[in-house]
Amino acid sequence: MRTGSFTGFEVELRDTGIAWIKFNTPERLNGLTQPIKRDLVETIVQAQMDNAVRVLVFTGEGRAFCAGDDISGQRRPVGGEALVPPIPPGHDSDIGTYEGLRHLSQTVNLAVRNCDKISIAAINGVAVQTGLSLALACDFRIAAKGARLGSATLRFGLLPDEGGQYLLVQTIGVAKTMDFLMNKRIVLADEAYDLGMLHEVVEPNDLEARTMDVARNFANGPQVAMRFLKRSIYNAYDLSFEQSLDEIAAKTAVTDHHPDAREGGTAFREKRQPEFNAWLSKEGSKSTRFNQAYQRLLAEASRLGVETAPIRALRETYGNHLED
Repeated sequence: MRTGSFTGFEVELRDTGIAWIKFNTPERLNGLTQPIKRDLVETIVQAQMDNAVRVLVFTGEGRAFCAGDDISGQRRPVGGEALVPPIPPGHDSDIGTYEGLRHLSQTVNLAVRNCDKISIAAINGVAVQTGLSLALACDFRIAAKGARLGSATLRFGLLPDEGGQYLLVQTIGVAKTMDFLMNKRIVLADEAYDLGMLHEVVEPNDLEARTMDVARNFANGPQVAMRFLKRSIYNAYDLSFEQSLDEIAAKTAVTDHHPDAREGGTAFREKRQPEFNAWLSKEGSKSTRFNQAYQRLLAEASRLGVETAPIRALRETYGNHLED
């Protein structure tokens, strides 16, 4: 995927395949525009199709994660290179609003949710309206203490038109969603955690480090099985039990025969941490190649009836000191 500064956000590809996507218009509280949304969708699609990317992280610069659509009144263009050409924004009539929502605004949350790779919202500050729905579309949400989350569209006589009502129901249930939206609530991170909207709340200075720890853990997991499991979990929300059983069986027919499953079983028997995802690199990392050679040596020693202790000692001595 392309990295750099694009319309309203910047993209960095960090170690272990973590795409770090940061909104960078703090003077507008990272409010979104149609060009920003279109570039976001393109970035998410690029991340989905790039084997170098395993996890997506969304965060913001300054005191906001994203304070909804940009209503700051600043009409100058947002900086950064455009990933896609401009098109009419819609919203110029009733049908224009319908089309603008369906084809521009709502596509961001659809792209996040449809991406098979794990997504994390690192909520550094205010997350309201569009910002809240984007965070809810992510698979995991970690917020800094003091961050504020809400929808409150009714304050303006408007609706949560990018799917916030569905995502809230899916996350905290009907009764809590009714209270949250109808009473125009904006809550601090600790209360959002108690409501079930967040997975963790951390000190502001710890947000990036903690998010990276979580992202690395997912990035090092068995990617094929994790992506299938993510899709199966979301599918289960809309399927009957019988349909869910059939759906997970079809996916298991793939994962049970994948190299990651063989590696997982071997690592369990050898009482070591598995080294998944060799398939992501044609040649594999140095540590992966070392482990593959080690497995071949063990198998050959076992076939010949040779003592394997010296081979295991070699792995203990050298295997953990390889750099990719």
